Amino acid sequence: MYLIRKAITKDINNLLHIDLASFGNHHWSYNAFLSEFTSDYSNYLVCVDSLNESTIIGYIGYWKILDEGHITTLAINPNHRRNHFADILLYKLIYSAIKKKIRWLTLEVRVSNIAAQNLYYKFQFKNLGIRKKYYQDNNEDALILWTNNISSPRYIEHINSLIVKYDTYADILH
Repeated sequence: MYLIRKAITKDINNLLHIDLASFGNHHWSYNAFLSEFTSDYSNYLVCVDSLNESTIIGYIGYWKILDEGHITTLAINPNHRRNHFADILLYKLIYSAIKKKIRWLTLEVRVSNIAAQNLYYKFQFKNLGIRKKYYQDNNEDALILWTNNISSPRYIEHINSLIVKYDTYADILH
C-alpha cells in the first residue's frame, strides 16, 4: 500500500538519494530542497510506503506562478521504476494544481529523455520549443512542454481515463 502526501523537511535526506540516482552529479543539494520546501510558490508531493513512510518511492514538485504551474522535478527510486508511480505522481500534481486555480502546466525536459517525454505526452503536454544548451552538465537542449487548460472538462476526462487502468493503486489515486 502506498500514500501520497505533501513532502516535508524530514524527507530531504531520502530525496537526496533518489535525486542522486536519477540525476547523477547534477542532483539538488539539501539546501536546494530546503529552499523549495519553505517557498510560498513551491508544492512538493512524495509517494511513500504506507507501512513505513520513510520509504520514499518518488517525488514531484512544481511552482505556482499566477495561474501557471512550472513542474520543477520528478524522480522515482530506481527500485520502483516502471510501476506507474511517475504517472500517479503527475496525476496527483495536476489535481493539486487545479485546486490551486492553475490553468496551465509547463516544464523543461532533456531532448534525450524519451521516457519522460512519453510520460508528459501521454498527459497531453505539447512541445512548444527548445531551450538551447539548457542543461549545464553537458549543454544539452531542453524541450519546453506545455499543457492546454488543465481545468477544462475535456482535459480532466482525459487524465481520468489514463489513470482508471491503475486500479491496483486505487488507494492512492483518490
